[in-house]
Amino acid sequence: MRKNLLAQVTDFDLRLLRVFRTVAEYGSFAAAESALGITRSAISLHMSDLEKRLGMRLCQRGRAGFALTDQGREVLRASAAVMGAIEDFRSEINLMHQRLRGELNIGLMNNLVTQPRMRITSALRELRRQSQEVQIHISMSTPGEIERGLFDGRLHVGALPLTNRLSGLDYHPLYDERSLLYCSRDHPLFSQVAEVDANQVAGTPAVVPTYRLSAEALDLHRSLSCVAKATDREAIAFLILTGEYIGFLPDHYAAGWVEKGMMAAIMPEQMNFLVAIAAVTRTGRRQNLVVDRFLEELLEQTQA
Repeated sequence: MRKNLLAQVTDFDLRLLRVFRTVAEYGSFAAAESALGITRSAISLHMSDLEKRLGMRLCQRGRAGFALTDQGREVLRASAAVMGAIEDFRSEINLMHQRLRGELNIGLMNNLVTQPRMRITSALRELRRQSQEVQIHISMSTPGEIERGLFDGRLHVGALPLTNRLSGLDYHPLYDERSLLYCSRDHPLFSQVAEVDANQVAGTPAVVPTYRLSAEALDLHRSLSCVAKATDREAIAFLILTGEYIGFLPDHYAAGWVEKGMMAAIMPEQMNFLVAIAAVTRTGRRQNLVVDRFLEELLEQTQA
C-alpha cells in the first residue's frame, strides 16, 4: 500500500513537503504559523498526514521541544532536491515563453530599508508592474544565514556586506554604507559628546557584532572595550539604548534616534567606517528570467 502512495507525487504531497520544510526552517510549529499563514493545529494535521503518507516519523514535538528525527533530516534533504527540480523546470518553461512567472526568494540583512540609496523596493515595484505572476518571498537573516541559503538554493538573491568574497558567490556592488559610533542619552558620555576623546572611548564598555567585519571595522572595534556581543544591528541598537554600552550602527539606521535626541555620534570624524553592500547570487546558477530581470532592475536603479 505504501509503495502505491509513493509511486506518484501529487500536488498535495508537494504542499505537505512545503509545510514540513517551513517548520524545519523555523524550528517549531508556532514559529512557522505566520510564515505559512495557517494555525498550529492545521500545521500539526499536515505534518501527521505527511508522516502517514511516508510511513515514518519526521520530527519529535512536545514539551521537550521540536527536533527532526534522522529520517526527517533525510526527507528534508531529499525534499530540497525535489523543490529545486521543480523550480528549475519552471524557470526553463518561463524561458521558453519569456514570461515573468515563478518565485523570487530574497534574503536581506535587517535595517536596510532606512538606507536612502537602497533600491530594492524600487526594483521589486518594477518587477511587480511587469508581471503579477511573480511570487516574492523576503526573509530577514544574518549574513551567514543568507550565504547558506544562496549555496543550498533556498535563496535566489541576497543583500550582504562585501567584507570578503566567498568562492561560489557572485557579487554586484550596490552602494556604500557608513557606520558611526553611538551612545544613548542615558549614557554618561552623552552630555559631553562634543568633548569626548579617544582615551575615554577606549575605556567605555562597548558592543561588538558576531558577524564578519571588514578589516577597517575590526581595527576600530579592537580599539574599544568590547564586553557585549550582538548577532545583528537591531541587537546592537538594543544594547546602545540601555545606556550601558556604546556601539557602531549604520548612520541611516541610527538617524531616527538621533533626530529624537535619543542617540548621539561619538567622534564621528575618527570613529567611522564604510562597508559596500552588494546583491549576491550563486555562481553558475541556472538561468532564471525572474531573477535576471530583478537584478537588471536593481542595478539599473542603483546606477540612476
